[in-house]
Amino acid sequence: MSQASGSRHSIGFIKEVTYGVTPATPVFNALRHKTTSINLAKAIMQSEENRGDRQIADFRHGTRSVSGNVVTELSFGSFDDILENALGGAWAANVLKAGVLRSSFTIERRFNDVNQFLRYTGVQVDSLAMPMTTGSLVDMTFGFLGQNMSTDTAIILGATYPAAPTTAPMSALGGTVLEGGVPIGVVTDFSWNLANGLSSRFVIGTDISLEPNIARSNVTGTLVAFFETANLYEKFISEVTSSIQVSASDGVSSYDILFPKIKFTGGDVPMAGEGSISVTMPFQALLDPVTGTNIQITRNP
Repeated sequence: MSQASGSRHSIGFIKEVTYGVTPATPVFNALRHKTTSINLAKAIMQSEENRGDRQIADFRHGTRSVSGNVVTELSFGSFDDILENALGGAWAANVLKAGVLRSSFTIERRFNDVNQFLRYTGVQVDSLAMPMTTGSLVDMTFGFLGQNMSTDTAIILGATYPAAPTTAPMSALGGTVLEGGVPIGVVTDFSWNLANGLSSRFVIGTDISLEPNIARSNVTGTLVAFFETANLYEKFISEVTSSIQVSASDGVSSYDILFPKIKFTGGDVPMAGEGSISVTMPFQALLDPVTGTNIQITRNP
């Protein structure tokens, strides 16, 4: 009997028109990925009855929820729909800003060597992490929250699966880092995180959630640079408002990620040996009244 292997695993996704409902004859977009942990979980309701024989009388399955991560590499055009969902915005003239738009996906994991399918419905992006380091491709980790899951041994009737994009993965080597509009040539690491604060909403009569509640768009990050002057550190000490822009490129196309208004929330200059000393600067992104957003992504074909 055949056994599933990661090399034959694929993921598809399609935007839902109605929350939690997979569209008929879906055209699944390929979700490029390295790893995934997306899974169904159930709450457990255990009986507290005392019987005299020390035995647990029973337990029941409770509410359902889908959660987990998809880890992938940033590439041009491959994740634009998912980035819209993460930010709650819509691309306009190749610019995406944080907003209040809601949408959801059906995500399908396909185990091609054993012809098994796991389908997750009502899936939304709860979190996004993007670390950028020298000598590495730009990774992204999408954290998802969903409503329900089903299994199958065949595709949905009429479903199609276009080929996955083949755009090259991006790195930060061809990009730039701007702080306060000024290039910084000594940044060694940069990471940013988006948290949407999704939470399931359960009601009596069903074990699946309504569309989840969504909290504020919370964007944070950390900049690490070789320590040359105290200029960055002074901005933390004096609570100076600044901005940060980073870029990632595949040598042809690129994304510019702008945090138009930030405040540094800390500063650390550790010394652990005779090597180079770096300054680590975490920051909080804030609403910028000029752009109307705390984060702005611009795609450059």
